[in-house]
Amino acid sequence: MTNIIEAKSMTKKVALGKENELPILRDVNLEVKEGEFVSVMGPSGSGKSTLLYNISGMDRMTSGSVKFKGREIGSLKEEELAKVRLKTMGFIFQDINLLKNLSLIDNIMFPALVPTDADKHAVNQRAKKLMKMTGIEKLANHNITQGSGGQLQRVGICRALINDPDILFGDEPTGALDSQSTEEIMSILAQINKNGTTVMLVTHDVKVAAKTERILFMVDGDIVSQKKIGKFDAQQGDRKEREESIMKWLMENGF
Repeated sequence: MTNIIEAKSMTKKVALGKENELPILRDVNLEVKEGEFVSVMGPSGSGKSTLLYNISGMDRMTSGSVKFKGREIGSLKEEELAKVRLKTMGFIFQDINLLKNLSLIDNIMFPALVPTDADKHAVNQRAKKLMKMTGIEKLANHNITQGSGGQLQRVGICRALINDPDILFGDEPTGALDSQSTEEIMSILAQINKNGTTVMLVTHDVKVAAKTERILFMVDGDIVSQKKIGKFDAQQGDRKEREESIMKWLMENGF
């Protein structure tokens, strides 16, 4: 299986005054295969979100290299990097950040209409298809005050998928949701992954991590351990065993 992401000796430091620097990422090496479903766990301040932002080009690393689909992205100019993110990556966050003056379907369509020559009809049809897939097609013309947290997160997923990205990044995408909405969102992400899209997300929730196939554990800016548990299959009924196995592994790593 081909690597979609290859990070080598990735370091991120932030300035503390004129002479001191605080390392957030410390010489991180990481490979993510095409079609993988990966989660990142670790204590607060361990660098989980920073890892996600730096391998996706949302933030600039201090040193090291990141290749996305074989292309070094660390040296790209901002305009070119923005195009890579827009066309080949999708992002979902704990806070949805939808535009208040647009309907839900227009929020979903917006990233695909950035090119002035975009086929608006084709984009509209794809948005409707995504809304149907996520079970929110009846909310198309609603505004952002007319949906629950779980529904708005589905809008965020649709928006992230509108340009048919190769990889979907999520930073605590279920962090603000109740247990039922979390289950529903994870089922959607599992189906997206099953359809071929690579998914990588940060989470603090063992139940969320149990539905991914590989878990990275971070401490003090580095990946210190990983656990491969294979693709989750709801039909197998092994959810509890997976969660217990993850909890044991996390405790062994001092979490």
